[in-house]
Amino acid sequence: MTNTAETTDDFAALAAELRGPLLLPGTDAYQDETETGFNRILADSRPAAVILADGTADIIAAVRFAARRGIALAVQATGHGVARPADGALLINTRNLRGVRIDPRTRTARIEPGVQWSRVIEEAAAFGLAPLNGASPGVGVVSYTLGGGLGPLGRSYGYSADHVKNIDLVTADGELRLVSPEEHPDLFWALRGGKGNFGVVTSIEIGLFPVTRLYGGGLFLPGEHIDEILRTWRDWTRTVPDAMQSSIAVMRFPDIDVLPEPVRGRFLAHVRIAFNGSNEEGEELLRPLREIAPAVLDTVADMPYTRVAEINMDPTMPFVYFERSTRIRELDDAAIDTLLPLIKEGVDAVRPGIELRHLGGALGRQPEHPNALPHRETAYTLFAGAPVWPEHIEDVREFQERLIETMEPWRIGGPFLSFISALESTPEHLRSAYDEATYARLVAVKDAYDPQNVFRVNHNIPPTGWSR
Repeated sequence: MTNTAETTDDFAALAAELRGPLLLPGTDAYQDETETGFNRILADSRPAAVILADGTADIIAAVRFAARRGIALAVQATGHGVARPADGALLINTRNLRGVRIDPRTRTARIEPGVQWSRVIEEAAAFGLAPLNGASPGVGVVSYTLGGGLGPLGRSYGYSADHVKNIDLVTADGELRLVSPEEHPDLFWALRGGKGNFGVVTSIEIGLFPVTRLYGGGLFLPGEHIDEILRTWRDWTRTVPDAMQSSIAVMRFPDIDVLPEPVRGRFLAHVRIAFNGSNEEGEELLRPLREIAPAVLDTVADMPYTRVAEINMDPTMPFVYFERSTRIRELDDAAIDTLLPLIKEGVDAVRPGIELRHLGGALGRQPEHPNALPHRETAYTLFAGAPVWPEHIEDVREFQERLIETMEPWRIGGPFLSFISALESTPEHLRSAYDEATYARLVAVKDAYDPQNVFRVNHNIPPTGWSR
């Protein structure tokens, strides 16, 4: 594109091929669209144009247009996993593609790319089934799954990516392909863990599980007991069955009305529990944690799976947040001794919450059809994330960097795939998330299906020789 007139004419021709609208800079509709997305850290992104896709044909037309013109393609549904600004790219927004079809006989769901987990949870529940969703049901199904997907049933059944049956995908040549263990098996392997590097998903079929209820919720324990809490939780995770999923987040909770009154403004350890078993067994398993100290608030109880969002209590409104993560090999006493001073900085200072998630169980085993998810030997994930006000940006970023560096002796590789943030969107950061053999294999698949790196506005795996 060499001048504005040509650009306008080109986009006018593309718009004529589409069922959904194409939005250009300078219009109110474009402005509204570029300011959407859950994480507002990149809210000032300025794509060359935005397409609100109204079907697979729109996606095919957009991909072919971008490939012919040498324009980068960006894809967005909810904006939770935004990786980098889409400046100058053609942005495909898939949020209007919201079809869900449940097959109770095969225990599967066919899902379009604009669907959030909350919709799948509700529709599957009508058949006594549950998906492998994340802690935040407002997250989009497709991007969550392509990045792995760690949720409250993870230790029971594995990652969301482990139970993908097949994927309809528009590749960089504009072709619609059915990708499965039998069709394009190299691409099927790479998509499940390689994120959005290989095409635009138009639908995905996933497995569902016979889960209708959980023994779940949160134990909010006083932060002054954090030493005992961490060590007891660590010891406890070494003994619990695969049906027990837990995490612990330590932070000073904001003093805001949307939170339960007992936790507002307090420095607490929030132990999140999701037990895929009976209430009686769950209560007995939880006894060592409840005996640490009287809970400020204890919400762990029998619940329908449709209320799974209440376990983590993640925010539902868009905001600016920074996050950093890594994998932890083991939480020995030396690791806890190193981590505790960093956690305690949050008592009086503005600090991100620090979270540890217990992995293992089915998460540590390869599925029937292996995928690109690395480092299944990981015992825990370490995560630091926070909403950020402008005056605290540098302080929060410095703390997150110091946390990751300090825990180096216990780390495995780089960031955890499900939690790679916009701050970690360089190819170097993404490469560090994989082992060498897995990354080399991903590059080979990228070379085969997207040698021009059309899909690069993401956590990018560049093809061989890419230098732009």
